[in-house]
Amino acid sequence: MRITVFAMGTRMPGWVYEGVDEYTRRMPRELKVEWRELPLPQRGKRSQPEQLVEKEGEQILRAIPDGDRVIALDVRGKSFSTPGLAQKLNDWQMSGNNVSLLIGGPDGLADACLQRAEMHWSLSDLTLPHPLVRVLLAEQLYRAWTITVNHPYHRD
Repeated sequence: MRITVFAMGTRMPGWVYEGVDEYTRRMPRELKVEWRELPLPQRGKRSQPEQLVEKEGEQILRAIPDGDRVIALDVRGKSFSTPGLAQKLNDWQMSGNNVSLLIGGPDGLADACLQRAEMHWSLSDLTLPHPLVRVLLAEQLYRAWTITVNHPYHRD
């Protein structure tokens, strides 16, 4: 199974890439996690956030491989405990489909992306810095996998 994370925005601080790489590297071959950064549209003084979000959404939707299950990261989505995420990850693996996880830009995800998603997932009720979301997501995917294989990384 492959999980592709589509994240709006490029040129993150080095600690973001280091954190994401650390947890991604630990994932097993049979559960490959790929990260795809998509460039934000050019912003200017006259830019309308709604139009920018729509452009971002079009870019994300074009990038999603056919047949992937789509999960949108959205603050209004469903939150999971870590064991609950492990169960969800196990369900995704058993479905036989690859998964695309969508991380929007500074103004969130386009309605078209939210409509395309079969599930909306909230990492936290807190407002998280955009770069931190990537590291948190990478670590939680790794932690969830360790639960599914009884690896000692996760402790209750």
